[in-house]
Amino acid sequence: MKTLIVTMCLTGLSALALAQNAPATPPRITTADAKSHNGKTVTVCGKVVDTKVPRYGLAGRGKPVTFDLDQPEPKPVFFFVAFGSQDGGPQEAVAAYKDKRVCVTGKIEMTAEPLVPFILAADRSQIKPQADDK
Repeated sequence: MKTLIVTMCLTGLSALALAQNAPATPPRITTADAKSHNGKTVTVCGKVVDTKVPRYGLAGRGKPVTFDLDQPEPKPVFFFVAFGSQDGGPQEAVAAYKDKRVCVTGKIEMTAEPLVPFILAADRSQIKPQADDK
């Protein structure tokens, strides 16, 4: 009798575990729409129009590179931050994305005044170059 009860419980629990859905694909939005998605995980697509490499880097990560999408400084609409490879440094990251269309997936954050949405792409797999016709 005990074995029957345990078997029924395990069967019920395994059905619940298998019924969980895979995580949904984040919605794809434009750079102009990013401001209204603060705190949400989305995919933002646009063309890299400007890059900035600071003078100093972060210990263990190197220098972060800021990539403006669709609109450069002084009035950017969206940017993402990525790091170059250990071998190529920040110039490797700049060469990989400069003047290309990309989609970057991550959680939207906002800068202090002026409010500009951005994604910190600590993992370069978050960034996908796109064909020019997209």
